[in-house]
Amino acid sequence: METDFKCRFCAECLGFGCVGELPGMGGVNANKNFILNCAAWKKLDFGPFDFGKKEIRLAPMTGAVENVGYFDEKQFYFDLINECSKFGIKLSIGDGVPDTKLKWGIEAVQTAGKKAAVFIKPYSNKKILERFEWAQSISEYCGIDIDAYNIVTMRNKAQLEKKDTSLLIELKNYFSKKGIPFVIKGIFTDEDLELVKEVKPDVAFVSNHGGRIKTREGSSAEFLSENFKMLKSNCDELWVDGGIRLWNDVYKGQSYGASEVLVGRPFASALCKKNSFDNILKN
Repeated sequence: METDFKCRFCAECLGFGCVGELPGMGGVNANKNFILNCAAWKKLDFGPFDFGKKEIRLAPMTGAVENVGYFDEKQFYFDLINECSKFGIKLSIGDGVPDTKLKWGIEAVQTAGKKAAVFIKPYSNKKILERFEWAQSISEYCGIDIDAYNIVTMRNKAQLEKKDTSLLIELKNYFSKKGIPFVIKGIFTDEDLELVKEVKPDVAFVSNHGGRIKTREGSSAEFLSENFKMLKSNCDELWVDGGIRLWNDVYKGQSYGASEVLVGRPFASALCKKNSFDNILKN
């Protein structure tokens, strides 16, 4: 099985080994926010809340072939979900173009006999609801990845739309009737804070897409620490991702009120390393 993984297998995944590699494991602006995400947790003091819950959730990831360099798109979702499930890690899946990416993620979660947080890009509400119907049987949470609008190529290719208060409330009301908590993912700007105040989602998810998108400069850690009071007063749960590398980072996120701390690149990297090692043994 030939592989060409785009992860550089750095001793520490801190954003320096894949600068500017997008598609790939890197991000825009020479990985600026990716690097800031990782560095900020090390500098951040602990917040006022209790912490120490040794629990994490897989962040939603797609684009296995173009971004990770995995040998097969479908197999990536099955391998990733299976490995995380074995170690008791909570699950999330995302969507992409084509729709088979979401469908494979749903199938992988079903095969594992699990539930997952399901994140959909900001298409029209009609298209979003159609996709959530596909995922309803495995949906633990349903979320809109509002920051995906800032991926210009994706915005144009998939006809994404910028979500305003009325569109998000419409979605929240739909999922409320289904009994599924509604998540706004990608909260990272003052404009996003206003959306949270007005929509009052079940879950407010602080994220800058792993530093991969064009947005303001900064880290998810500092944004969480500066805005957690306002966010917690306008949602039931607060989540965060971006640059989480150590259990100490997880505990710091929890200390600012995050009930869920999500991890992405380290799991993709570990899966690639496992496959590389398996291939060496076979050969």
